[in-house]
Amino acid sequence: MSNLNSAQTARGAWLMIGGMAMIGFVDNFIGPMAEVIGLWQFQIQRSIIAVPTLILLSMFGVLSVRPKFWKPVLLRSTLIAFGMMWYFGALGFIPLSQALAGLFTSPIWVLLFTALFRGIPVSRAQWFAVCLSFLGALMVLDIWGDQFSLASAMPIVAGLFWAMGAIVTRDYCSQETPSAMLAALFSMQFVLAALALIALAFLNPAVPEGSAGFIMRPWTSDWWPAWWILLLQAWGSLVGVGLMTRAYQVGEASIVAIFEYSVFLFGSVFALMLFGQTVDFWQGVGFALIILGGVIIVLRSGREIA
Repeated sequence: MSNLNSAQTARGAWLMIGGMAMIGFVDNFIGPMAEVIGLWQFQIQRSIIAVPTLILLSMFGVLSVRPKFWKPVLLRSTLIAFGMMWYFGALGFIPLSQALAGLFTSPIWVLLFTALFRGIPVSRAQWFAVCLSFLGALMVLDIWGDQFSLASAMPIVAGLFWAMGAIVTRDYCSQETPSAMLAALFSMQFVLAALALIALAFLNPAVPEGSAGFIMRPWTSDWWPAWWILLLQAWGSLVGVGLMTRAYQVGEASIVAIFEYSVFLFGSVFALMLFGQTVDFWQGVGFALIILGGVIIVLRSGREIA
């Protein structure tokens, strides 16, 4: 690797670390917010903040929000919006560390989809890495414990949709700007959340109190206690995902991707500092297995592409 490429990759790594620090910070506030408003209202109000921000920046020529090819961007946005629906929904019931463990099964899904539908062979090392990461996710989710529930499995579904979105991004959205994809994603989250609220209005289900009603709660006018979390989430997500996307554009993807796992560290540290949430020994081992398996998958995939 040349000195220029090394410098670019180092810059990409720092951008990724910055993005993961931001995401690890802001996503910790979903749990407290779930006490006040519902998942669908959160996604709508977050989009109402984020999309105009992107449009305003585009008007000043800072970035562009117009996709070059609408169909793949729409497909990508739909898949990732479904993934975020499961991920954010889980955060109303389980700690961030467990939700991240499920979401980070996405490299496993990417590898499996690539092998099944594109006919690309999977090496023994990669299969071994899949087993490591999956075992690690199960350990962090504590499927053998008394606290395991269906909510604990929701982030794994999120990882499945995130993986499909990542494949579409890689194969069909390489010419799109990060800002255009972000604007489309937030817009799709708005649409799906609006449809969910309409369905809830017709079904009128019984809504549990507190965070237990996060998914079933209709629109509420008592959302003002959470206004600062909505702003923090909207702008923090823009910065975090923007840095992450830029990191992949600047540095060598197979190396930069490894630093994406720093979100486990940041998420856990912020959870401890803000809310006193801790990670036990076996969950720590699970994190290590997820990271090790993910690094093997990323490095082996990058080598084969090269």
